[in-house]
Amino acid sequence: MHSLPHLPSPHYFILSLFLIPTLRCLTVAATTCHVDNESGLLAFKSGITSDSFGKLNSWSPGTDCCKCVAGNRLSGQIPSSFSKLTKLIHLNLGGNLLTGTIPIGIQQLKNLTFLQLGPNRLTGSIPDFFSSLTELRILTLSHNKFSGKIPPSISLLSSNLICLELGHNALTGQIPDFLGKFHGLDTLDLSWNRLTGTVPKSFGNLTKIFNLDLSHNFLVDPFPEMKVKGIESLDLSYNGFHLGEIPKWVTSSPIIYSLKLAKCGIKINLSEWKPVETYFYDYIDLSENEISGSPVELLNRTNYLVGFWVEGNQVRFNMESLKFSKTLKYLDLSRNLVFGKLPAAIAGLEKVNVSHNHLCGPIPATKFPASAFVGNDCLCGPPLQRCKV
Repeated sequence: MHSLPHLPSPHYFILSLFLIPTLRCLTVAATTCHVDNESGLLAFKSGITSDSFGKLNSWSPGTDCCKCVAGNRLSGQIPSSFSKLTKLIHLNLGGNLLTGTIPIGIQQLKNLTFLQLGPNRLTGSIPDFFSSLTELRILTLSHNKFSGKIPPSISLLSSNLICLELGHNALTGQIPDFLGKFHGLDTLDLSWNRLTGTVPKSFGNLTKIFNLDLSHNFLVDPFPEMKVKGIESLDLSYNGFHLGEIPKWVTSSPIIYSLKLAKCGIKINLSEWKPVETYFYDYIDLSENEISGSPVELLNRTNYLVGFWVEGNQVRFNMESLKFSKTLKYLDLSRNLVFGKLPAAIAGLEKVNVSHNHLCGPIPATKFPASAFVGNDCLCGPPLQRCKV
């Protein structure tokens, strides 16, 4: 988790209204509110239409501004009175049911370094007001219902911003070229929107990017050559890409733990793919490509694998040769050319799909439905037909 900056004044404070119970409020030197901050917070309380957990009951005149609330279901709109909280540096309203648009008055909070407004149910366009919020280091607006384009004034945050999360909205238009100027950016999430066009060539300048998620948009070729030295997580799934191969800057990453390239036009023999490091892999999703060969060597070199998805390819291997790591929970090998018998270890997984392959023999006692096993040559036993003696 990103560290927060030093608090330079006793009148600067942090307001968090989130669902994560393990987070706690940072202490500050002052025990009471600046008069402007107090009036702003009390105005916010009056604008909330529902506080089902009663978390705002303790907000009264004379109390400490730094009152965190560890789980909320607040509803209503974000009051315009937030513009009075001019000393605020950290604003987290995520994990609520807030509706309406972002108040334009938030642009008055010129000291903000952290702004999180999702998940909520906020609508409308993202205001083009970031020219006055240039101290921002983390901007998270994900999991809302924002529409329209990514506002141009976000370009003015390039000096300090390290995390930009706009995923799970309904944003349209192209990815702005100016994002390639965010040389210090380590996390960029634009997933699950309606973005179109190509990924800007300027993304090659994002040499410090660790986490990149552009999945579930309408992006098309060509994908730019990245110069990042070590990517941690990458998701380009379900766009209009035809990458051909897994990018070299991915294969060479020594720190990658999550790789998701579902339906990205990958045409490789998996037996010949030799990533520099496989030890740290948690998630690998290569579904709906044109991949052949065997994943056994790859998977047997992973120690912490949680999920592997390769459905809808032409991978071929003996199921009995696959080593199941103790951490493995999700496995989807459906619609491939897998043969052999199902190992007993498959019963310990949380979700499995090995349907439409060439597997044979009795199914180990499991909790999985018949749909996880149908379409094989001769699998038998519950939940399918009884095995012949």
